Amino acid sequence: MRKRNESVTVEHERAAAAPAPLDKGCSLRHSLRLPAAAAAADTGMKRPLGRRYGLWFRLRKLIVWLLGVYIAIPFLVKLCPAIQAKLVFLNFVRVPYFIDLKRPQDQGLNHTCNYYLQPEEDVTIGVWHTVPAALWKNARGKDQLWFEDALGSSHPVILYLHGNAGTRGGDHRVELYKVLSSLGYHVVTFDYRGWGDSIGSPSERGMTYDALHVFDWIKARSGDNPVYIWGHSLGTGVATNLVRRLCERETPPDALILESPFTNIREEARSHPFSVIYRYFPGFDWFFLDPITTSGIKFANDDNVKYISCSLLILHAEDDPVVPFHLGKKLYNIAATSQSFRDYKVQFVPFHTDLGYRHKYIYRSPELPRILREFLGKSEHEHHH
Repeated sequence: MRKRNESVTVEHERAAAAPAPLDKGCSLRHSLRLPAAAAAADTGMKRPLGRRYGLWFRLRKLIVWLLGVYIAIPFLVKLCPAIQAKLVFLNFVRVPYFIDLKRPQDQGLNHTCNYYLQPEEDVTIGVWHTVPAALWKNARGKDQLWFEDALGSSHPVILYLHGNAGTRGGDHRVELYKVLSSLGYHVVTFDYRGWGDSIGSPSERGMTYDALHVFDWIKARSGDNPVYIWGHSLGTGVATNLVRRLCERETPPDALILESPFTNIREEARSHPFSVIYRYFPGFDWFFLDPITTSGIKFANDDNVKYISCSLLILHAEDDPVVPFHLGKKLYNIAATSQSFRDYKVQFVPFHTDLGYRHKYIYRSPELPRILREFLGKSEHEHHH
């Protein structure tokens, strides 16, 4: 039995070792095939390789496209300076959306009246007038004439000049109006031509003229009450333009307040977060800054303060990501050494990074009422003497 098993095993091994039969053409009768597992493994290797190659091709295509756009934008801005002007003004960005500027009460300003003034032919600007909180009950349901007459009451007036983007109904702006109203000030603010529901095309000259028109409108109704000018961000450029002009015609305001100011628009544009990716691009000034100047936009606060003769207060948060803190400090240093301020108070108030006021939340400071009371109280004293 054992021998038989051994012989069967030997015959089986020989059969397994025997070559496949050849046909007449001396070729294998049956084609050799790889085992199924090996074939599947080979196919599995090709698929990830193909997938990786396709992904890399798409990624490389995207990088080339982005690089092309990155290089093309500076040339586009240089050829069309109006693009850079749009980016400076951002008047096409209306935030918050869907608010009716004719109804300030919808923003919680129940003691506010909406006006429309016409600084020039074909130019109409929307204005909000918020009375002091002490007049809140009397103001309810009153018409424009009552609000205009109220400017003659024994309360100081603040003309507020907002920054770029948004409207006079912006959230942080509305909150500041409420704070100032609670401190006993009339607050008059407006949208420059081309902003909000105001009609006209934006320009530095036009914005300054709008502010001058509103200031004169206030002075014609406010009697001997103090009138202060408050500018924020880009509005500081409008404010110093305005106050310089007022000082030149010898009708200065009682004080100027600059919140988050810059030195001039070129330095601000160079420091702005939007410019980070191009700051070290060859010819940055030629491509990006010169078109701003070509468009007639300067907002030269650093030059204007040399011709301003009234008290100046500068407020700036150390963590401001839009207008760097050092620009506000630099402007203060220029003003403090200017001969035009030799008889007036110049004060710089920084807000520490830990407070988190950034670019537009200084109104949240519990110290703001004290700062204004102390500073503007001294300004009123200077005014009467």
